Parts: sequence; C-alpha cells; structure tokens
Amino acid sequence: MTSSGVRVRIAPSPTGEPHVGTAYIALFNYLFAKKHGGEFILRIEDTDATRSTAEFEQKVLDALKWTGLTWSEGPDVGGPYGPYRQSERKETYRPFVEKMVAEGNAFRCFCSPARLEQMREAQRAAGKPPGYDGLCLHLKAEEVETRVAAGEPHVVRLKVPTEGSCDFHDGVYGDVSIPWESVDMQVLLKADGMPTYHMANVVDDHLMKITHVARGEEWLASVPKHILIYKYLGVEPPVFMHLSLMRNADKSKLSKRKNPTSISYYSALGYLPEALMNFLGLFFMQIAEGEELLTMDELTEKFDPENLSKAGAIFDIQKLDWLNGRWLREKLTPDEFLGRVLTWASENDRLTEGLKLAQSRITKLGELPPLAGFLLANDVGLTPASFGGLKTSPAETLEIVTTVQADLEKILEWNVATIEEELRAIADRLGRKLRVVTPPLFVAVSGSQRSLPLFDSMALLGRSVVRQRLKVAIQVLTSMAGAQ
Repeated sequence: MTSSGVRVRIAPSPTGEPHVGTAYIALFNYLFAKKHGGEFILRIEDTDATRSTAEFEQKVLDALKWTGLTWSEGPDVGGPYGPYRQSERKETYRPFVEKMVAEGNAFRCFCSPARLEQMREAQRAAGKPPGYDGLCLHLKAEEVETRVAAGEPHVVRLKVPTEGSCDFHDGVYGDVSIPWESVDMQVLLKADGMPTYHMANVVDDHLMKITHVARGEEWLASVPKHILIYKYLGVEPPVFMHLSLMRNADKSKLSKRKNPTSISYYSALGYLPEALMNFLGLFFMQIAEGEELLTMDELTEKFDPENLSKAGAIFDIQKLDWLNGRWLREKLTPDEFLGRVLTWASENDRLTEGLKLAQSRITKLGELPPLAGFLLANDVGLTPASFGGLKTSPAETLEIVTTVQADLEKILEWNVATIEEELRAIADRLGRKLRVVTPPLFVAVSGSQRSLPLFDSMALLGRSVVRQRLKVAIQVLTSMAGAQ
C-alpha cells in the first residue's frame, strides 16, 4: 500500500468558499504523509445535499491545487477505495447502520421536528444542555417494526452509555476524558437515507484504511461518538490529532464575519501560494529567527508532529504580507515574476473580460487604469467622500449595502445572472427601484460612481473579494450614519 502504511486525508465539505483553515489542516496532513512516506487523500464530504454544490466542490479542488498540494487519491484522480464523494457512497453506509441497530447499539427514532424543537425549548428553559431525551430508545421491537413497515419517517440514533467516561489519547492534547453524560445520542442516518457526518466519517475512514485523523480542535468533543461507532462496528479507530484553531490577534476565532478567510481572497489579492503555505507551515514547527522563508521540501524536513502547540495559531496578516514580499523579491527571477503577474491578473478572466467591458466606456486607452483598475486592486480606498454624491442618505445607503452583503451569501452559484436576480429581489424586498440600490454598490466594489457594469464586475471580482469590499463599505457608512 505505502512504504509506511500511513494514510491521512483531508475531507472538506463543498458548502461555501474554501476556508484558509482547510488549507491549514490539509497542509498538516500533507506534511505528515510526506514525513512518513505515506499517502495523502482527498475526500469530499457532501452529505449535506441542501448546501453542497458542484460549483463549491470545484472551488475546493481549484483552491487546494492552487496551494500546491497534491493527493494520490480523490474524486478527480480516482483510487482503489473510491468513490471519493460521500454522495456517491450512499448505499455503502446503510449495512453498517443496520448492523448497529440489529446488535442494539443504535435505535430508530420517530420524533418529529416539532417534537424535537419543543424538547430543546424545554431544556433551554430549564438551563440544561440540548440533547436527545431518549424517548424512542425504549420503544418495543414490535412497535418499531410496525411503524417502519407503515413507512413512517424516522432516523437512526446512536446508543450512548449513561455512566462513566470516554477516555482516549490525542496526538496533540494527550490523555482526554469526556463524560458519557455530555455525549448526545447522535443521529447516524437521516430520514432520507443519507448518513450524517459522524457515521459517514467513521465508515469512510475505516474503508479507506485511514491510519491518522488530523483535524481542527472543534472536533475533539465528537471523538467519543466516533470511538463508540468504531467499537460497535468492531474495528480499530485511527490515531486522533486535533490541531489548534487559527485565531485572530485578539484570540477570537478566525471567521469570515470578521476577516477574509477564503483561499480565493488571498489568491485574488496576489499572495503567492508558496508564501501562504510557508506561513501556515510555520505553525507546525519550531524554527530560529531568520529561518522563516521555507519551501515545501524544507517545510517537510522541519515538520515536527511530536511538538505541536495547543496555544492556538495566530493568523498574523502582517507576517503573511512580510513573507509574501520576501517570496516575491527573493524567490522569483524577473521572468518568473512577470509570469506570476500575468497569471494572477488573468485569474477568473478578470483582465481580459474587464478590458472588454471597458471598451465601450473610454475615449482613450489611458482611461483604463482609473476605470478598470479596481478589478486588480487590493482595496479601493473607500472614504466618506466616496459616497458623497449619492442620492440616498448615509443611513439609507448603509441599509442597502448591509442587506446586500447578507443576502449575497445565499447565492449558491456566483455568476452574472444569479447576482442580477438576487439584487433585483433585494430591491423588491426593500421597496426600492433597482436604480436606487445599484449606485451604492458601484461605489462599494469599485470605489467610484463611474465604473464597469455592476453585475459583471461583481462576478469577475468573485464572492470573497466582494464580501470584503462590502464589509469595508459598511464600516465607512456606519461612521457616516452615526455622525448625522
């Protein structure tokens, strides 16, 4: 199989823009595989059919490829343990669930969503942590069979011990003990026959012979559920390693509500993938000052999975900027630099399509930079003066931009047609004409009241860049509205 037998995986869900945290976890697994002569595998965890899309899956693949990571097995390259999309493995999971039900380690639950919500409300009112109360755990076998035969919708839940604790060893946190009373009777199989993350995760890791599971520390509390499933299936669990979450300088969790987190955002702004991986890789090793500039091979050589910190990885954008600058100046020849610039400017067809859009709006070529330069800019330098000439007041403009910023997150496929459709719907909901809604957005995304067509520009900039520009616009407008 491999020279060492080590098999690790990254298993993102295609439900949004790929997060820089995905690159962080993927890099650890990649370096771990390289260090041990093992295999690095990509699996797409798309059991959430309502939020998973083909577009987001492609963005995951494109983003991880942009980082320079490669995998030996995955949905795009195949492999001996495929398919590598959970949606294509639906029938794989049911026999494992049925085995657990037959042996009394899982049970069928017929509780309706309304009943479960009433239960949770009562628990919240009583100051208790939310969790299934076990109503269907005690149903007689005859009743269960009758209700299943009648086609009554139901899920399958995990049976959890009521006493004692789950004790396990984590590769980062050491010995961990979690009381069983704090572990919920997790749904394993949904009413539509699709497994939940927890069931699919364990079955796939088992069938794909994963030896080490390295993921974010937010999954540490789920280990008891996973260990139970492994135990009930009679298979050996992998080695668990839970990595500290990336955090902002103020120790808050890195989230798109506060800061840009999409890999595509850093690509669009002109960060080199080598610099981003260099920056993320430094979280996994101890190095002396002056040794920070490292290639992937050098990261692999210095990688030390036995000496990981639980303190948290601080996403210091200034350090990333410093590293990126050094990579641009010290690691690229002039010809390589020119090639990178052209590749970056052509990303998402920004340059060529932007120039086409500008053709009918200029009288001479020298007008191109102020008209279309926003497509390549890091930011557009928004100030209160930028919004000064609008017919809407600062408070009205703020309402428009805030509403748009939130509602654009609902768009599953990001293109000219879907953006226009959503903005027209927003205008209707706000009770305003579209021609009133669009001018503030022109300013927010381009920095100017005279620009390229709005819908096309937003599509070319990409979701992550538009999100950040609207966020900056909201900050400026908030200060303006407060000063009125």
